[in-house]
Amino acid sequence: MSNALLPLKINAHLERPGFRLQARLELPPRGVTVFFGPSGSGKTTLLRVIAGLERWPEVEVSIHGEAWQTPDYFRPVHQRSLGFVFQEASLFAHLTARQNLVFALRRAHTGPALCDWQQVVTLLGLEDLLDRRPDQLSGGERQRVAIARALLVNPRILLMDEPLASLDEARKQEILPYLERLKQAVDRPILYVSHSPTEVARLADHLVFLDNGQIKASGPIEPLLSDLNLPIRLGEDAGAVLPGQITGRDAQWHLAHISLQGASLWVKDQGADVGTAVRLRILARDVSLALTPADDSSILNILEATVQGWKVDAHPALTLVQLQLGAHSILTRVSTQSASRLGLTVGQRVWAQIKSVAIL
Repeated sequence: MSNALLPLKINAHLERPGFRLQARLELPPRGVTVFFGPSGSGKTTLLRVIAGLERWPEVEVSIHGEAWQTPDYFRPVHQRSLGFVFQEASLFAHLTARQNLVFALRRAHTGPALCDWQQVVTLLGLEDLLDRRPDQLSGGERQRVAIARALLVNPRILLMDEPLASLDEARKQEILPYLERLKQAVDRPILYVSHSPTEVARLADHLVFLDNGQIKASGPIEPLLSDLNLPIRLGEDAGAVLPGQITGRDAQWHLAHISLQGASLWVKDQGADVGTAVRLRILARDVSLALTPADDSSILNILEATVQGWKVDAHPALTLVQLQLGAHSILTRVSTQSASRLGLTVGQRVWAQIKSVAIL
């Protein structure tokens, strides 16, 4: 195996007054890994440890097989081939966006270029922003320049610490499509800190869930979000994220046909070409259960599924039920009374009535 395919390895133990972080992780060498959890759980501390911004003796960091830190060795931050995007853009206020990017380009790490100037400018939509100073840019525009600056240092790994946290909801929605494009275009690992379920659903390939300085779960996003036995509680945002492909459309009713592994759905047609790979989000609150298929319902997607298990939700009046849908697992949230009335059993055939599906 070449170094480019070796996983990222982190083993960190640190203590300070009122807080302890214990993390042993092996992360994929490509895609977006999201560090997710409540405030104070250790997400940003772990990211800063990987970057070398916090130096502790009981830390080991290896990137693509190259040691950045051991108990006997510490590589300084400026010698670590990384790009870091903070919550605030932190651009040089006296320089234009172009000059900020040139500054980063002059300090690029050696090695095969991640992407060139024009690719970065096009990817992040900066063509009309280059000659403006930071005070002439919106918050979302400043963050796009900050991300471009991090890319132009030619990092082996990109670290992003809640880059949308300081933005209002409109600016977040503005910049999320650029982050999705970045994810597809950049063939380097991205470690992304967030406490937003929406960002997790749209960006994560791999999820690390932290709570009180402990790693509670780590793995691919699809099985983690629908696993009843893991302590990932998203409240109203509980649900599944599934990969699919557009395989047809109904022009009369403006619908797109999405094929999953062993199942299919109709969703609102957003104009993507047939053959396009998509990511779907199905929230537990948008799925109801029936023991027989309804032929007089307004719900478009009524699919046969199998009960895999259930668990009382945060409030005892509600129950989360895990369903097998083709090769995938989804969740539904029903009243505990309804779960009892339906007489659910593991392996039972039911009909999942999916009221809404979002293409991410």
